[in-house]
Amino acid sequence: MSIITISRQMGTGAYQIASDVARELKYTLVDAELIRSRAQKHGLSSEMFEMVDEKPPSFDTVENRKRAAALNTLELILLDFARKGNVVLYGRGCQYLLRDCGNVLKVRIVADSEDRMSRFAEREWIDPDLANSIIRLNDYQREGFISFCFNASWDDPLAYDIVFNMTRLSQKSVVNSIVVAAKEPRLKQTEADAAEFIDNTILTNRIKIALLDAEECDYRPFRISSVKGRVYLNGCLSSDEAKNTVLKIVKSVKGVREIKEEIQVVNYDLYKDKS
Repeated sequence: MSIITISRQMGTGAYQIASDVARELKYTLVDAELIRSRAQKHGLSSEMFEMVDEKPPSFDTVENRKRAAALNTLELILLDFARKGNVVLYGRGCQYLLRDCGNVLKVRIVADSEDRMSRFAEREWIDPDLANSIIRLNDYQREGFISFCFNASWDDPLAYDIVFNMTRLSQKSVVNSIVVAAKEPRLKQTEADAAEFIDNTILTNRIKIALLDAEECDYRPFRISSVKGRVYLNGCLSSDEAKNTVLKIVKSVKGVREIKEEIQVVNYDLYKDKS
């Protein structure tokens, strides 16, 4: 179940590299088109997918839960592909989503600003100044997406195994390097542990989505983790009824065998400023 994640700056030619790597290794390239084709099966509309895909949040109180559920659903789709293995996961913070998987080769593709602008302007047949504006906005959105979803920096070099500068390297040499690195024996040795990690993360995401989608649930952020079907919940709720509702929803999620909870019931009204 080998996995390659590719993080990229716009205008670096990364998509062609990802496509060539997938073809050379006979892997599946998981890009926006493939994710979109699976989104409806997971209850994620095309409109909501476009709203949350690699974009920072612009949540209001009404849409907060819907968008949070959509982000978790997007992660669930990516995790499903990762669980099958032999995939190239393109963008979407997968280097952080799978940061604890030892069998993942994490690649970053960059280039200097002028080179990116020229390449993107030529590819799209647009004015260089417009190309530069689009690239800057795209960088801002992706940086915000990574920061919000994973509390991490998009440019952290330690998040990657290899960083390629396309201003100095050819596409062919980069593709060859990734193909060779993907066959590293130490990546293969960690596959069993990686499979368990992905299964645990998939179950955790399913629970989050179920809680966010449940209108009867007074959802508040919980600390949720799972290990082989045993689920750990930690957080606060305003009543015993709300706590029982949450536990009922969690128990209904496929794959949950046991719940270990430390949910505190707190009457928030007692702590409001009465002055």
